[in-house]
Amino acid sequence: MEKPNPPANRILVLILALLVLVNLALLIGIGLPLYQQMSAETPAIPTVAPALAAAPAQETPTATLPPPVSINTPLAEEATHLSDQPGTMILALRDGNYIHLFAYHPLEMPLTRLTDSNWDDMQPAVSPDGSRIAFASHRNGYWDIYIWNLVDNSQARITDTPEFDGSPSWSPDGQWLVYESYQDDSLEILVQSLADLGQPPIRLTQDPAADFSPTWSPQGREIAFVSTRSGEEEIWLARLDQVDNRFQNVSQNSQTRQNHPRWSGDGNFLAWTEESDDFSQIAIWGLQDAPGRVRIIESGQNPVWSPSGNAILALIPFANTSALSGYRLSDQIALFPPIQLPGQLYGMDWNAGQLTTLIAGLPRLENATLPAGALWSPVLSVNPMPPAGRFGIVPLDDVTAPYPYLHDEVNEAFVALRQEIANEIGWDFLDSLENAYSPLTEPPTESLEQDWLYTGRAFAFNPVPMQAGWMAIVKEVVNGQLYWRVYLKTRYQDGSQGMPLVATPWDINARYEGDPLGYEQGGRPGAVPSGYWVDFTEVAHRFGWERVPSLNTWRTFYPSIRFNQYILNDGLDWDSAMAEIYPPEALATATFQPTYTLTVSPTPEDPRLLTPSPTSAPTLTPTLHPTWTDTP
Repeated sequence: MEKPNPPANRILVLILALLVLVNLALLIGIGLPLYQQMSAETPAIPTVAPALAAAPAQETPTATLPPPVSINTPLAEEATHLSDQPGTMILALRDGNYIHLFAYHPLEMPLTRLTDSNWDDMQPAVSPDGSRIAFASHRNGYWDIYIWNLVDNSQARITDTPEFDGSPSWSPDGQWLVYESYQDDSLEILVQSLADLGQPPIRLTQDPAADFSPTWSPQGREIAFVSTRSGEEEIWLARLDQVDNRFQNVSQNSQTRQNHPRWSGDGNFLAWTEESDDFSQIAIWGLQDAPGRVRIIESGQNPVWSPSGNAILALIPFANTSALSGYRLSDQIALFPPIQLPGQLYGMDWNAGQLTTLIAGLPRLENATLPAGALWSPVLSVNPMPPAGRFGIVPLDDVTAPYPYLHDEVNEAFVALRQEIANEIGWDFLDSLENAYSPLTEPPTESLEQDWLYTGRAFAFNPVPMQAGWMAIVKEVVNGQLYWRVYLKTRYQDGSQGMPLVATPWDINARYEGDPLGYEQGGRPGAVPSGYWVDFTEVAHRFGWERVPSLNTWRTFYPSIRFNQYILNDGLDWDSAMAEIYPPEALATATFQPTYTLTVSPTPEDPRLLTPSPTSAPTLTPTLHPTWTDTP
């Protein structure tokens, strides 16, 4: 047998490497000019003209907004573009454990509480003349529509049913209300005469799909609403002066989800939210334009037109909070910097009629401008306290978990959350956890070395209710990171608990059903379930518990989804949180110290294949020397 020629092999390798480098240089030389040419030929995204002329839909995400300022921060008038935007904003915000109505204007009125009763009031709609506010209220144990007459400070119930009634909108003459109602296991659109409340409401839609979020055109002949009758959430019109072909799809975009339609003051334009898995933006469509021909304004959700019609108010979502912002349509300049809201938004409106004067004349609530009180307070129970200012780990009573313990400063927050969510859904969701505190003796899961469960400031709830149809999760992408909103089905489905679910849930189990696309995407959108649901993510946030983003491997590595993990970090990073319960020597990082071992190559038995001299190759053998302690 002829011996191989090592020098010849090396020369061949060098030639091949040189050829690869030459090809790469050619590709760069050709591709870079071509890319520059294509970039130069790409048209710029058009801006919104004052007249809102028609333009093709744009799906390019807009730039990230700056961090929001506190709603209690005074705004200098010269730093805003609100001088020509008068009126009063009516907001429905989570206020402690209840939803209350507030009045607000960034320059003219601080956030002022209008209702403070022990029930929920939400989805306000101001009448065209500014004298009345229609809203949904849960004061009688069920969701009904009420009207608040600001002239004489009286309130009247408009609907009286056990089914959910919400999202009212006024007719231009103020004599009718259109609203959504849960009928036959789905949301439908109803119209009620205010001149004759004895007459039953008129059912405008009757479709197996969900129809919701109606808004009445100021011109009076169209009602816009969201419908899933095409298979996706899209914006439809009901033309009241037509019997045949009454309903028309005007958004016609299967690539995004459309919701929250709102008419401009003159009724010529319709704004709504365009949402995808990557962004949410405000779109505007002209009544005289072809369906689907929309213009994108800016980032945001839940658009509301200013009284002047030349600006739009919008909700800006963040990971665990939200902010209020707005845009001038002529140049897309922000009306004011994003203002952080103290609680989740449940509807808003903006009116410049006599509303401001009437609001100012209402009896002043004693706690009109005070923030809601804390829903829990920490009680340190470890005595004596650990040395060096550290905290202890305390047990959770009557909780099933591998280690039912939490940090001494946050266990009361968990107990309060457990009690509140049980009250709202009718069953004890947090009595069994997938995990709570994890001691250092527990090995980290792959890609989750800095797991907050080690800090005692996190818990992972049990995902088993999802398999039984008692849990649904919805994807939400914020600033490029994927989060999950968790909904829980209520025990009593008679309308006394929760609200109907309108967001499209994500079916994680589709990855295991043999569909290649479902596997590659980590699941697929599921059908909107019927019944009444409670937003667990929102309830957890009231008590300080925040969701965490999924990791990039979530589609293929199930623990990376992290939809069931919530943390209460009190502004601490992971290292600082760990230092609160462990001494420095326990947190010393385990390092690999390599040692070198010579391994002799095997000698061929055929003497003709002997090499001139024995060869040996250093082999790297890692040796682990952990330095942490077993227990806290």
